Amino acid sequence: MKRLFTNQGLLQIFFSLLLVIGVMFIANYYVYKNSISGIYEKVSQNNALVVKSIVQSFDNSFRSINNIIYSIDGLSPYDSLEYTDDGTINMSKVYTMVENLSTFVAPLDYIEETIVSYNDTDLAITSQGTSSFELFFNNKYKHGLYNASYWRSFANTKSSFKVFPAENFRIVSELSQQYRTKKLMVAVGGNKYRMSRKNVMVFIDVNALLKHVNQKTMIPGASLIVLDENRNVILSTDKSLDLIEVLNDVYFDNSQEASVTRGDYEYNFYKSEYNGYLYIDKVPYQFQNIDSVARANYLIMLTAIISAIILAIFLSLYLNNPVKRILRLMGGGHSQGNDFRKIHSGIVKLQMENESQKNQLLFVDSELRKGVFLQALDEYAHSSELKTNMQEYYPEYYRDPFFVLALLQLNQHATEQQLDFEEITARIQRGLQHENIDANVFHVGNLRFLIVIGLNQSSMRVKLLKELHDYVIHTENEELYGFRLRVCVSKLYVSEIENLKRAHRDVMNGVVYRSVNEDSGVMDVENIQYEWNVYFPLEVMEKLSNYLLSGKLTDSIQVIKETMSENAERNIHHHQLVHIAKTMFIYMLRFAGSSANVNNELYELEVDFGLKIEQARDYHDVEKALIRVAKHIANRFKDEQVNKLNPTSISEYMEQHYMSNLYLDHIAEVFETSPKYFSSYFKKTFGINYVEYLNKVRLSHAKKMMKDSTLSLAEIGERSGYLNSSTFTTTFKKYYGISPSEYRKKND
Repeated sequence: MKRLFTNQGLLQIFFSLLLVIGVMFIANYYVYKNSISGIYEKVSQNNALVVKSIVQSFDNSFRSINNIIYSIDGLSPYDSLEYTDDGTINMSKVYTMVENLSTFVAPLDYIEETIVSYNDTDLAITSQGTSSFELFFNNKYKHGLYNASYWRSFANTKSSFKVFPAENFRIVSELSQQYRTKKLMVAVGGNKYRMSRKNVMVFIDVNALLKHVNQKTMIPGASLIVLDENRNVILSTDKSLDLIEVLNDVYFDNSQEASVTRGDYEYNFYKSEYNGYLYIDKVPYQFQNIDSVARANYLIMLTAIISAIILAIFLSLYLNNPVKRILRLMGGGHSQGNDFRKIHSGIVKLQMENESQKNQLLFVDSELRKGVFLQALDEYAHSSELKTNMQEYYPEYYRDPFFVLALLQLNQHATEQQLDFEEITARIQRGLQHENIDANVFHVGNLRFLIVIGLNQSSMRVKLLKELHDYVIHTENEELYGFRLRVCVSKLYVSEIENLKRAHRDVMNGVVYRSVNEDSGVMDVENIQYEWNVYFPLEVMEKLSNYLLSGKLTDSIQVIKETMSENAERNIHHHQLVHIAKTMFIYMLRFAGSSANVNNELYELEVDFGLKIEQARDYHDVEKALIRVAKHIANRFKDEQVNKLNPTSISEYMEQHYMSNLYLDHIAEVFETSPKYFSSYFKKTFGINYVEYLNKVRLSHAKKMMKDSTLSLAEIGERSGYLNSSTFTTTFKKYYGISPSEYRKKND
């Protein structure tokens, strides 16, 4: 027993619990004196915060409905349904409207149905299909007052956006003809100033709307009443309601809230900043049985103090061993001293470790957010888990009704600093904020970034393009000095997950189909026009190969420059120029042979060339990459010309003597080898047999003579090395598909 009372840890626990008892006594006494008013005030304050949150949810819901009506007004046809030549309605336009309505309605579960109609037709278009206007309102959605005649009359009067009071509608099923009753509100778009002649109506499910705004979080016994800007009740959860006297005692001001007490209830008034609607929170004014509550609180206070003292004694004995065990787990062992100070040190250490884990979790969440975004770009079907994750991040991606997607490509050209992609992403974000562009930035690899930019209105896209121009200039000079920026901007889309893939296709195609002369930092995909005007003569490519084989580097470079310059003048697409460059690369390598591929030399050359082509900003970069390859190959062939039997010597000899009778035996004798070995070496080196190559050389010169001279076809065939015109004609037609005379006529 003596050991227990001399135990420092035990005494610390006991006196700590006594301190807690003292605090509890003071707190309970304060509660005893102020319990009723304090509790009621706290409950009222919490309820006020809840109601303000509900009002904000209502505002967001009405804003979403208004945005949907605005978007539907922007759909074609605008003034009336288009008619075909025989006087019938163009149903393809109608079905397109049905699909669009279904797309708009799907994300909002509190929308029962959306109806579009025109004054000049009896057709009602909904997200489920089409129906007669009369049958829809008189049979399917039936109400004693709001029938088809009423809505026709209302559509012909000038009115602004209006929400009709919640009423019970009788809804009849088309299949079973059974009916059910549902409380609905009807929101009707204004027709005073509108962009089309559509009559747009949105049926709102009241129960679903109340669930959406989380009305159940209000205190029990409270009611919520919603009045429109004309002080008409459009929604009430109180069945017995008389607001006449209450409303007469309240002066409404946009910047103030008001409260009125009537009988056993207090009425709190909140005015919406969005549409001027008035929200009334009806709550019980005071609790009943105040005296009994006070007596009960007094007994609870005394009982709690006595019980706490007894509990302190037992807990002191009970917690002594656990404290020792906790100390040992934290590395304190059995050492003497202040146990709780050692536990505190251990907790500080754990907090530091928790902070580190918290940072790791933030990083994981960031990567998950990025991963979900990148998976959403995938063209294949998405799993249910991805769709759930997308719903979690949906509000962050789509805070506005519309969005565009921008692809940002960076090229480092004048700086030696090495930045990781996190730092580059942060600098891109700062640059966008400098231009007041609210966006989400995602790194997708190879200094490429995708930027999701939200827009409140479709007309803001033009302004955004100008802001992006300013952003590119500012960022190249400030945030990312030493980098060149190129931005490709997609079309405008409604903020829906599926549209993200369409926007991604826009920017990817925009990068591929950009003009080779595009020098602007910002490309608009809407301005890209498809063209096909490629310059790629095969005979010039043959010259390029032969020049390299002959060691004529200057002539080879001239062919490359002329080809690039001609295509630049024709303003072809970038990807077309890339195809031309890669084909020219193959032509330059076609006679290199396996001897040039020492230590994977050709492989490394091709990889380096492909990387430079991928990073090319304009046709000058492509041209430089080709010239670099030409110099490399020319130097390789120059080194190989030490041996007499080499591709360069063979090619030069055939170019100089193609008009002679170059039989295989003759040329093998020239290069001091056997016909069989020469034939095998030639096919292995040049990729084709000797006769085919000789015919291509002869026909190439023949084509040039047909273009540049007035010689007869017989003379051209003879000068090309063919014994007679018949052989020349047959061979020409075999390789080019037309006769020499047809070729000359076509080129003339």
